[in-house]
Amino acid sequence: MTLTSLEYFASLVRQDDSIPLFESALTLGQDFYPEMDFGEQEVELDNLALKLRDRLPTDASQIQKLRMLNHFFFQEMAFAGNINNYYDPDNSYLHRVIATRRGIPISLAVVFIELAQQVGLDMKGVSFPGHFLMKLSVQSGEIVLDPMNGSSLSREELEERLEPYLERQQEHEDDDELPLAAYLRAAHPREILARMLRNLKAIFMESQRWQQVLDVQERLVILLPEEVTERRDRGLARANLGLAQAALEDLEAYLALRPQAEDAESLRDMLPDLREALRRPN
Repeated sequence: MTLTSLEYFASLVRQDDSIPLFESALTLGQDFYPEMDFGEQEVELDNLALKLRDRLPTDASQIQKLRMLNHFFFQEMAFAGNINNYYDPDNSYLHRVIATRRGIPISLAVVFIELAQQVGLDMKGVSFPGHFLMKLSVQSGEIVLDPMNGSSLSREELEERLEPYLERQQEHEDDDELPLAAYLRAAHPREILARMLRNLKAIFMESQRWQQVLDVQERLVILLPEEVTERRDRGLARANLGLAQAALEDLEAYLALRPQAEDAESLRDMLPDLREALRRPN
C-alpha cells in the first residue's frame, strides 16, 4: 500500500528518538511540489558528502573536518542566504535550496548538518531566537556557526544578537533572564521541523493562501499532537476554505480544552455561521 504524503510524514516523526531530520524536512516540499523526487535529492546529498569525504585525511581532526566542510559548502558549492527574496517559500523547501543553493538560516542548517553528520561531525541545530544557528562540541568547548555564511560567533556576538529579544521579552514578562547557554541548547528534530513549518505558516497567512496554510497545519497537527493551538489554526484555515464541518470539529475541540482562552469568545462567535453553512443545500 502506498502511503500518502501526510502518512509518510507521520511515519517519520512518530518516535522522538528516531526522527530523520533531513528526510523529514525534505518531505515538506511535497505539498507545493507533489512530483518531487525524494531519492534524487538524497542521492545528490550523498554524492556531495562522498566528494567531501574523499578529500579528508584519514586522521583529520574535528576542526579540520569542519574547516573543509565550511569551505566546501559556502565557497565551493556557494550555498548562501537568499537575502534578495527572503520570504520566498522555496527557501524552506530543501530540494529547492539544494537546487538553487539559496535558503534561510534553518534550511541551510539542515542541509549543512546532514553533510556534517555524513563526514563524522556531530553538528547540532540551535533554535536561537530570530536566527537559527548550528553548533559543534569540541574538546575546547563549543563552536557556534551562522548557517548563512559559516562564520563562527563569539560569546559577545551571541549576546549582542540576543539582546533585542531579551528586551522585547522583558516588556511582556517579569521572569528572570535566562543565561546565554539556555538559548544555545541543541534543538530536537521535532523542534526544528516545527520551526520550519511555522516559518511557512507565517508566509502563507500573510498572503492569505489558505490552502497552503491548511497543508502546513495538517503537518503541524501530526508533528505536535499535544499543541491544541495548532488544531485551532487548522480549524481557522478550514473555515476560510469553506470546510465547515471540519472547521467545527477543530474549533470545538480547541474550545473544549481551552474554554477560558483569550480568543475563546471570538471563536465561539464563529460557530453559528459554520453550523448555518452546514444546513444550507449544496
